Amino acid sequence: MCGIIGYIGEKHPKEILLNGLKNLEYRGYDSAGMAFKNEKEIQIIKSVGKISNLEEKLKKQSIIDCHLGIAHTRWATHGEPTEENAHPHKVGKITLVHNGIIENAATLKEQLQKEGVVFNSSTDTEVAAALINKYYKKSMIKAIEEAIHDIKGSYAFGIICDDDPNTLYATRCESPLILGIGKKENFITSDIGAILDYTKKYVLLGENEIVTLTKDSYSITKNGKEVNRKVLTSDLSSEDTSLRGYEHFMMKEIMEEPILVDNIIQKYKNHLENLPDLKKYKHIHIVGCGSAYYAGMIGKNLFEEDGIKVEIDVASEYRYRNIIYDKDTLVILISQSGETADTIAAMRKAIEHKVDTLAIVNVDASTIARECTYKVLIEAGREVAVATTKAFILQVLILSLLSYKINPDKEYLKDLEKLPQQLKVLLDKSGFYKKLADAIYKHEDVFFIGRRIDYAISMEGSLKLKEVSYIHSDAYQAGELKHGTISLIKNGTIVFGIVTDEETKDKTISNLEEVISRGAYPIYVGTENCHYEHKILVPKVHKKLQPILVVPTLQMIAYYVAYKRGCDIDKPKNLAKSVTVE
Repeated sequence: MCGIIGYIGEKHPKEILLNGLKNLEYRGYDSAGMAFKNEKEIQIIKSVGKISNLEEKLKKQSIIDCHLGIAHTRWATHGEPTEENAHPHKVGKITLVHNGIIENAATLKEQLQKEGVVFNSSTDTEVAAALINKYYKKSMIKAIEEAIHDIKGSYAFGIICDDDPNTLYATRCESPLILGIGKKENFITSDIGAILDYTKKYVLLGENEIVTLTKDSYSITKNGKEVNRKVLTSDLSSEDTSLRGYEHFMMKEIMEEPILVDNIIQKYKNHLENLPDLKKYKHIHIVGCGSAYYAGMIGKNLFEEDGIKVEIDVASEYRYRNIIYDKDTLVILISQSGETADTIAAMRKAIEHKVDTLAIVNVDASTIARECTYKVLIEAGREVAVATTKAFILQVLILSLLSYKINPDKEYLKDLEKLPQQLKVLLDKSGFYKKLADAIYKHEDVFFIGRRIDYAISMEGSLKLKEVSYIHSDAYQAGELKHGTISLIKNGTIVFGIVTDEETKDKTISNLEEVISRGAYPIYVGTENCHYEHKILVPKVHKKLQPILVVPTLQMIAYYVAYKRGCDIDKPKNLAKSVTVE
């Protein structure tokens, strides 16, 4: 889940690489580094921690004059976050940066050590550098081809060779990497957002394709044969990565939700024919990770109400299950980035069994969007904060619209029209959420309870709170409390009760009373007024739309609780935005 950027052109690469790393920091921020190459030498500068630490180090050092460089921001997999383990890594004549995991690194390392290679880090990346260096004689392309033939796992490599100060090499397998096309300059990057200040032209690299870049040209080969790839144009702007006056991206992205919801509504309300028709399927499998999985849980509730049998699984489990498919099965893959490694594996499992797949994704050029049978883009723009907010809401909205297409309802359309304005009103109550956060932020244990679709909402609310505030938080099916988990309740324990499901609301309120009688501090979240001191009231809308009004209130609370605890809201510790490793 690391971030890579490389540059070759007529400018000095330092500021370009640094700017790119700042835009890639959501992919990892344990350590960072750069390598600069000219005719005479290579210079490598690395630091532990966030990009700002590397930036300070760069200010204090004299940088060589050059026009070629690679850079990396790391989310640690092999080896602790140390300067020795930070990228770039250099072995012999090869310097490289890497995103992914080399699964047979230990075996390769043992063999290379027998051949006399001395390793200075605990990373699998240094093994890749040593392997390419071993095979390098005269041709870098042949050396890379032989090395990736030996490697098992996922990788995106940006590579520099000591013998060639005018060429940048790259290759990928199961990890994202694109080629940016500029004027008298070219780039490699994990995310187009890292180079939008310089170019919007890009090329998607296929699996195991090797790209060779100079300042004036590029060529792509695979197995020794030239590959032609279409040059695409991104419709994103660098403004998508600016704070626009907000203190944090998380708040900026929450506040974008009403307009983004309205955009999707206007796109599809009179053009449902542009959405896939799910009525022809007897079975739906929904697969995702993290918040995408919880969006899927909401989708499961919706589709089951429509009379379709639905299974849902986290992608890391689904990919290893013995699934029984039939021709009437549809597999829905939900992923913001479209590059989530486990979700990609789940998708390919379904494709191997010749069943239809539907991608609900944000990135049109992503692996999942390209390989699925059908795709629906959530059109969230770039989401920078690690904790997803606007993307989650739009995933749920797409699932809701798909459900409506199965089972049309006039009341749904009436409520759909009002949704953006209602959402805006809820989000404008910042003072209310700040006050509620005052009652929460000193606690170390928080629980969420709900039934059916409210349980799915509880799962997302709990995740949002714990990932940005570091408070221990769990969500439970309200009816399961009495089967053991109620023993966790003590005097003053915060318990959110999500109460929007009409059929089970009385039962959930009874469960809330049960925890209150054991000393819990209740926070009621629902559509009807109640006697509880702390309550979050949202407008009552069609049940297929209700989560879209409830979840943003929980996002706001998570933000303000984390703010009061002094947390790094946009970059929570140990997390990365796009999980491209297993």
